Amino acid sequence: MNRETAIQSPHLRTERTTRNIMIHVSIALMPALAGAVYFFGIRSLYLTALSVVTCVLTEFLWQKLTHKQVTAGDFSAVVTGILLAFNMPVTVPEWVLVLSAIFSILFVKQMFGGIGSNFVNPALMGRLFAMVVWPGTVMQYTAPVSLGVDAVSSATVLGAAKTGSEAGYSYLQMFLGEIPGALGETSKLLLLVGFAYMCYIGIVNIEAAFTYAATVLILTFVFGPEGLFTGDILLNLFGGGLILGACYMLTDYVFVSRRGRILYAVTAGIITAGIRIFSIYPEGICFGILTANCLAGILSLLHKRHVYGTKKA
Repeated sequence: MNRETAIQSPHLRTERTTRNIMIHVSIALMPALAGAVYFFGIRSLYLTALSVVTCVLTEFLWQKLTHKQVTAGDFSAVVTGILLAFNMPVTVPEWVLVLSAIFSILFVKQMFGGIGSNFVNPALMGRLFAMVVWPGTVMQYTAPVSLGVDAVSSATVLGAAKTGSEAGYSYLQMFLGEIPGALGETSKLLLLVGFAYMCYIGIVNIEAAFTYAATVLILTFVFGPEGLFTGDILLNLFGGGLILGACYMLTDYVFVSRRGRILYAVTAGIITAGIRIFSIYPEGICFGILTANCLAGILSLLHKRHVYGTKKA
């Protein structure tokens, strides 16, 4: 009698582990962290460390209390802690950061089964949580101390452009990071250095990141503030958190297929651009990526998958 053996999917094999990937992502974020310390002072390092420790401890304690496998050492909580701090201003109170970190790990990640089961990016959701509950503490930015000015409240470049005023920063300053903003988003140069490292290691989807950024830039250029085709491409690229979002927070492993990843990136880009163009918010990265996260299940139905093991009639 012939016997057929059915092997459960998935059939993909790789030598990479979660810990291996997350360690490389953490390394890639170090140039931007060094830039945050240079531009905003040593408090940047303190806040990042506080966020990381809170995320790791929250994950460890929850898994211990619920008698689950402890995965706090896989560095995924470390990456969440770094990215959460990167999305906060240097003036954020410690208690806001701690509560946001606990929310990110406990309610966004662990309550849904841990890494790979959370349906949205935990760091971005932590940022959104703080922005909704304590908006005054996370939407006040200061000019970099490297410019030799006192730490006074200052509008971001995109925020100033939204109100029609001049921010007073050149494209070079935006690219280097000498502008007001969240800790890890200002220096596009250092973010791209880390992104290049991830590309070299092969742990990031370049096509999805490029598609997302290109979608935002094309739409904000076409639907500019002064009419069609009047948008400032370099301002939208360097003036906010687009590169941080595209290179480090969009590129979760949501889809396996190439078509699915592109569809996901375009969707996030359209929502981000729409918020930048039509809403009162100057940025839109958080809302764009989180909304695309939530729509991932629906988007997966819009691209045809290959069916294996069938025969033609």
